[in-house]
Amino acid sequence: MGNYSPMPSTMPTLSETLKVLKAKGYTEDFNLKADCIDCSNGNLRISPSDFHIDQYFRFEGNTDPGDGAIVYAISSEKYGLKGVLVNAYGIYADPLTDEMVAKLTT
Repeated sequence: MGNYSPMPSTMPTLSETLKVLKAKGYTEDFNLKADCIDCSNGNLRISPSDFHIDQYFRFEGNTDPGDGAIVYAISSEKYGLKGVLVNAYGIYADPLTDEMVAKLTT
């Protein structure tokens, strides 16, 4: 697993966090699938063993704590990519394989 860092207090919103990560080279937009992440409009599927979570940032919903999101800063040395994955949690979370759950939890 990658090294995890809590969200610094200087990045209070989701949009500001995404802007800072993009400036740090996390330019790909990853999409979560049950057993992998994909990018490049679905043309590249990256398995859990081929990416690292460098940092994550948790955002609570304003009105409902179960209505939140986690932003993952992800890198893949194998594919030479850095990007972000925005994933809902709570009632909007997608079903995942055990391998993906293990990769995305701390």
